Amino acid sequence: MTRQGQLGREFHHLVKNSVDLGPLARSAGDGVTMKPHERQPQIEAIIRREGEVSVDMLAARFDVSSETIRRDLGMLAEAGRVQKVHGGARRPFLISEPSHDARLGTEIDAKAHIGRSLGRAIAPGETIFIDTGSTTLAAADTLAAIPGLTIITNSCRLAERLGRSDAVIHLLGGRYGADNAQTTGSAVIQQLQAFRADRAVLTVSAIDPAIGAMDASLDEADIARAMIRNARSVTVLADATKFGRQAAHAVCDIDRIDLILSEGKLQRAHKEALADRGVELWT
Repeated sequence: MTRQGQLGREFHHLVKNSVDLGPLARSAGDGVTMKPHERQPQIEAIIRREGEVSVDMLAARFDVSSETIRRDLGMLAEAGRVQKVHGGARRPFLISEPSHDARLGTEIDAKAHIGRSLGRAIAPGETIFIDTGSTTLAAADTLAAIPGLTIITNSCRLAERLGRSDAVIHLLGGRYGADNAQTTGSAVIQQLQAFRADRAVLTVSAIDPAIGAMDASLDEADIARAMIRNARSVTVLADATKFGRQAAHAVCDIDRIDLILSEGKLQRAHKEALADRGVELWT
Protein backbone atom coordinates (compact mmCIF):
# COMPACT_ATOMS: atom_id res chain seq x y z
CA MET A 1 0.00 0.00 0.00
CA THR A 2 1.31 3.51 -0.80
CA ARG A 3 1.98 6.03 1.99
CA GLN A 4 -0.94 8.15 0.74
CA GLY A 5 -3.21 5.12 0.99
CA GLN A 6 -1.99 4.33 4.48
CA LEU A 7 -2.59 7.89 5.67
CA GLY A 8 -6.05 7.95 4.11
CA ARG A 9 -6.93 4.65 5.76
CA GLU A 10 -5.66 6.05 9.06
CA PHE A 11 -7.90 9.09 8.69
CA HIS A 12 -11.04 7.06 7.97
CA HIS A 13 -10.25 4.74 10.88
CA LEU A 14 -9.89 7.68 13.27
CA VAL A 15 -13.08 9.32 12.11
CA LYS A 16 -15.06 6.07 12.19
CA ASN A 17 -13.93 5.20 15.69
CA SER A 18 -13.93 8.78 17.00
CA VAL A 19 -10.39 8.50 18.33
CA ASP A 20 -9.74 11.23 20.90
CA LEU A 21 -6.53 13.15 20.36
CA GLY A 22 -6.83 14.61 23.83
CA PRO A 23 -6.71 18.21 25.04
CA LEU A 24 -3.88 19.07 22.67
CA ALA A 25 -6.37 19.94 19.93
CA ARG A 26 -9.52 21.97 20.36
CA SER A 27 -12.89 20.68 19.34
CA ALA A 28 -14.13 21.00 15.78
CA GLY A 29 -15.40 24.45 15.00
CA ASP A 30 -12.70 26.25 17.00
CA GLY A 31 -9.99 25.87 14.33
CA VAL A 32 -11.25 28.65 12.10
CA THR A 33 -10.95 31.19 14.93
CA MET A 34 -7.44 30.12 15.89
CA LYS A 35 -4.39 31.99 14.66
CA PRO A 36 -1.57 29.97 13.06
CA HIS A 37 0.71 30.60 16.04
CA GLU A 38 -2.00 29.10 18.28
CA ARG A 39 -2.81 26.14 16.06
CA GLN A 40 0.71 25.12 15.03
CA PRO A 41 2.01 24.19 18.52
CA GLN A 42 -1.04 21.95 18.95
CA ILE A 43 -0.42 20.34 15.57
CA GLU A 44 3.21 19.74 16.52
CA ALA A 45 2.20 18.18 19.84
CA ILE A 46 -0.22 15.80 18.09
CA ILE A 47 2.45 14.74 15.59
CA ARG A 48 5.02 14.14 18.31
CA ARG A 49 2.51 12.03 20.24
CA GLU A 50 1.07 10.08 17.32
CA GLY A 51 4.25 9.73 15.29
CA GLU A 52 2.66 10.41 11.90
CA VAL A 53 -0.64 12.02 10.90
CA SER A 54 -2.41 12.97 7.69
CA VAL A 55 -3.44 16.38 6.40
CA ASP A 56 -7.06 15.19 6.20
CA MET A 57 -7.13 14.11 9.85
CA LEU A 58 -5.67 17.43 11.05
CA ALA A 59 -8.05 19.43 8.84
CA ALA A 60 -11.03 17.57 10.28
CA ARG A 61 -9.75 17.89 13.84
CA PHE A 62 -9.22 21.66 13.63
CA ASP A 63 -12.15 22.28 11.24
CA VAL A 64 -10.00 24.11 8.71
CA SER A 65 -9.17 23.49 5.07
CA SER A 66 -6.48 21.10 3.89
CA GLU A 67 -4.67 24.08 2.37
CA THR A 68 -4.49 25.73 5.79
CA ILE A 69 -3.03 22.59 7.35
CA ARG A 70 -0.48 22.28 4.53
CA ARG A 71 0.65 25.85 5.18
CA ASP A 72 0.94 25.09 8.89
CA LEU A 73 2.94 21.95 8.20
CA GLY A 74 5.18 23.85 5.80
CA MET A 75 6.01 26.43 8.44
CA LEU A 76 6.60 23.74 11.08
CA ALA A 77 8.83 21.80 8.69
CA GLU A 78 10.82 24.93 7.81
CA ALA A 79 11.46 25.46 11.52
CA GLY A 80 12.54 21.83 11.92
CA ARG A 81 9.61 20.96 14.17
CA VAL A 82 8.13 18.24 11.94
CA GLN A 83 9.08 16.34 8.81
CA LYS A 84 6.70 16.52 5.88
CA VAL A 85 5.76 13.29 4.11
CA HIS A 86 3.36 12.64 1.24
CA GLY A 87 -0.13 13.46 2.50
CA GLY A 88 0.89 14.47 6.02
CA ALA A 89 3.78 14.86 8.45
CA ARG A 90 5.75 12.84 10.96
CA ARG A 91 8.14 13.36 13.86
CA PRO A 92 11.46 14.78 12.63
CA PHE A 93 14.55 12.60 12.60
CA LEU A 94 17.50 13.57 14.77
CA ILE A 95 19.91 15.61 12.69
CA SER A 96 23.42 14.72 11.61
CA GLU A 97 26.03 17.18 10.41
CA PRO A 98 28.19 17.27 7.28
CA SER A 99 31.96 17.65 7.35
CA HIS A 100 33.62 20.68 8.91
CA ASP A 101 34.74 21.98 5.50
CA ALA A 102 31.17 21.71 4.20
CA ARG A 103 29.85 23.64 7.22
CA LEU A 104 32.40 26.41 6.63
CA GLY A 105 30.62 27.20 3.37
CA THR A 106 27.13 27.54 4.89
CA GLU A 107 25.45 30.54 6.56
CA ILE A 108 28.60 32.61 6.00
CA ASP A 109 26.97 36.01 6.59
CA ALA A 110 25.16 34.78 9.69
CA LYS A 111 28.36 33.39 11.18
CA ALA A 112 30.22 36.62 10.49
CA HIS A 113 27.43 38.56 12.21
CA ILE A 114 27.56 36.21 15.21
CA GLY A 115 31.33 36.61 15.39
CA ARG A 116 31.00 40.39 15.58
CA SER A 117 28.39 40.03 18.32
CA LEU A 118 30.78 37.84 20.29
CA GLY A 119 33.33 40.63 20.14
CA ARG A 120 30.85 42.94 21.85
CA ALA A 121 29.97 40.35 24.50
CA ILE A 122 33.51 39.57 25.66
CA ALA A 123 35.44 41.99 27.84
CA PRO A 124 39.22 42.42 27.66
CA GLY A 125 41.04 40.12 30.05
CA GLU A 126 38.44 37.33 30.16
CA THR A 127 39.39 33.67 30.43
CA ILE A 128 37.37 31.67 27.93
CA PHE A 129 36.73 28.07 26.99
CA ILE A 130 36.04 27.78 23.25
CA ASP A 131 35.11 24.54 21.52
CA THR A 132 35.51 23.53 17.89
CA GLY A 133 33.07 24.78 15.27
CA SER A 134 32.74 26.68 12.04
CA THR A 135 31.04 29.55 13.87
CA THR A 136 33.75 29.89 16.54
CA LEU A 137 36.35 29.85 13.76
CA ALA A 138 34.45 32.65 12.00
CA ALA A 139 34.86 34.70 15.20
CA ALA A 140 38.66 34.29 15.31
CA ASP A 141 39.57 37.70 13.88
CA THR A 142 37.15 39.44 16.24
CA LEU A 143 38.62 37.58 19.23
CA ALA A 144 42.16 38.41 18.13
CA ALA A 145 41.37 42.13 18.45
CA ILE A 146 40.30 41.85 22.12
CA PRO A 147 43.29 42.47 24.40
CA GLY A 148 44.40 40.26 27.28
CA LEU A 149 42.32 37.15 26.64
CA THR A 150 43.19 33.72 27.97
CA ILE A 151 41.74 31.04 25.72
CA ILE A 152 41.47 27.32 26.43
CA THR A 153 40.44 25.37 23.34
CA ASN A 154 40.51 22.00 21.63
CA SER A 155 40.49 23.61 18.18
CA CYS A 156 43.88 23.54 16.49
CA ARG A 157 42.68 25.89 13.74
CA LEU A 158 41.40 28.44 16.23
CA ALA A 159 44.63 28.29 18.22
CA GLU A 160 46.60 28.89 15.04
CA ARG A 161 44.40 31.82 13.98
CA LEU A 162 44.73 33.44 17.41
CA GLY A 163 48.45 32.76 17.64
CA ARG A 164 49.22 36.16 16.11
CA SER A 165 47.28 38.01 18.84
CA ASP A 166 48.37 38.78 22.39
CA ALA A 167 46.03 36.11 23.81
CA VAL A 168 47.42 33.42 26.10
CA ILE A 169 46.36 30.18 24.42
CA HIS A 170 46.11 26.74 26.00
CA LEU A 171 45.64 24.07 23.34
CA LEU A 172 44.20 20.92 24.89
CA GLY A 173 45.89 17.68 23.86
CA GLY A 174 44.02 14.50 22.99
CA ARG A 175 42.92 12.31 20.12
CA TYR A 176 43.34 14.29 16.91
CA GLY A 177 40.46 14.54 14.45
CA ALA A 178 41.63 15.57 10.99
CA ASP A 179 38.19 16.61 9.68
CA ASN A 180 37.93 19.69 11.86
CA ALA A 181 41.47 19.75 13.32
CA GLN A 182 40.30 19.22 16.87
CA THR A 183 41.30 17.12 19.86
CA THR A 184 38.77 14.95 21.69
CA GLY A 185 38.61 12.13 24.19
CA SER A 186 39.23 11.54 27.88
CA ALA A 187 42.60 13.33 27.85
CA VAL A 188 40.92 16.60 26.83
CA ILE A 189 38.26 16.25 29.52
CA GLN A 190 40.87 15.52 32.20
CA GLN A 191 42.85 18.62 31.24
CA LEU A 192 39.73 20.77 31.38
CA GLN A 193 39.34 19.88 35.06
CA ALA A 194 42.49 21.94 35.80
CA PHE A 195 41.00 25.15 34.38
CA ARG A 196 38.34 27.64 35.42
CA ALA A 197 36.89 30.18 32.99
CA ASP A 198 34.74 33.27 33.03
CA ARG A 199 32.81 31.99 30.05
CA ALA A 200 32.32 28.90 27.89
CA VAL A 201 31.76 29.80 24.23
CA LEU A 202 30.14 26.87 22.46
CA THR A 203 28.75 25.91 19.08
CA VAL A 204 26.06 23.25 18.94
CA SER A 205 24.20 21.25 16.30
CA ALA A 206 20.70 21.97 17.57
CA ILE A 207 18.74 24.12 20.00
CA ASP A 208 15.20 23.49 21.13
CA PRO A 209 14.04 26.20 23.56
CA ALA A 210 11.89 23.61 25.33
CA ILE A 211 14.76 21.15 25.75
CA GLY A 212 18.18 22.77 25.47
CA ALA A 213 21.35 22.54 23.41
CA MET A 214 22.37 19.33 21.63
CA ASP A 215 25.21 18.07 19.47
CA ALA A 216 25.39 15.44 16.74
CA SER A 217 28.82 14.29 17.98
CA LEU A 218 29.19 12.45 21.29
CA ASP A 219 32.85 13.49 21.60
CA GLU A 220 32.02 17.16 21.08
CA ALA A 221 29.07 17.01 23.47
CA ASP A 222 31.32 15.49 26.17
CA ILE A 223 33.82 18.33 25.79
CA ALA A 224 31.11 21.00 25.81
CA ARG A 225 29.66 19.57 29.04
CA ALA A 226 33.12 19.56 30.65
CA MET A 227 33.63 23.20 29.67
CA ILE A 228 30.23 24.16 31.07
CA ARG A 229 31.01 22.52 34.43
CA ASN A 230 34.04 24.78 34.96
CA ALA A 231 32.69 28.03 33.48
CA ARG A 232 30.94 30.85 35.33
CA SER A 233 28.68 31.57 32.34
CA VAL A 234 27.71 29.92 29.04
CA THR A 235 27.46 31.63 25.65
CA VAL A 236 26.12 29.64 22.69
CA LEU A 237 26.69 30.64 19.07
CA ALA A 238 23.88 29.44 16.81
CA ASP A 239 22.51 30.68 13.51
CA ALA A 240 18.79 30.39 12.82
CA THR A 241 19.10 26.97 11.15
CA LYS A 242 20.12 25.39 14.46
CA PHE A 243 16.80 26.18 16.16
CA GLY A 244 13.80 23.90 16.39
CA ARG A 245 15.69 20.71 15.63
CA GLN A 246 17.16 17.98 17.79
CA ALA A 247 20.40 16.00 17.87
CA ALA A 248 21.37 12.79 19.62
CA HIS A 249 23.59 14.09 22.42
CA ALA A 250 22.53 16.54 25.13
CA VAL A 251 24.88 19.43 25.91
CA CYS A 252 22.88 21.36 28.52
CA ASP A 253 19.40 22.44 29.53
CA ILE A 254 18.24 25.74 28.11
CA ASP A 255 18.27 27.26 31.61
CA ARG A 256 22.05 26.73 31.85
CA ILE A 257 22.65 29.06 28.90
CA ASP A 258 23.20 32.70 29.82
CA LEU A 259 23.51 34.22 26.35
CA ILE A 260 22.69 33.04 22.83
CA LEU A 261 24.18 34.89 19.87
CA SER A 262 22.16 34.38 16.71
CA GLU A 263 21.01 36.45 13.73
CA GLY A 264 18.06 38.29 12.27
CA LYS A 265 16.38 35.34 10.53
CA LEU A 266 15.50 33.68 13.84
CA GLN A 267 11.75 33.09 14.03
CA ARG A 268 9.66 35.08 16.49
CA ALA A 269 8.38 31.92 18.18
CA HIS A 270 11.92 30.93 19.12
CA LYS A 271 12.67 34.43 20.41
CA GLU A 272 9.56 34.39 22.57
CA ALA A 273 10.32 30.89 23.91
CA LEU A 274 13.83 31.94 24.94
CA ALA A 275 12.50 35.09 26.60
CA ASP A 276 10.01 32.98 28.55
CA ARG A 277 12.90 30.85 29.85
CA GLY A 278 14.96 33.89 30.84
CA VAL A 279 17.71 33.34 28.25
CA GLU A 280 19.33 36.50 26.89
CA LEU A 281 19.36 36.60 23.09
CA TRP A 282 21.30 38.85 20.74
CA THR A 283 20.39 38.88 17.04
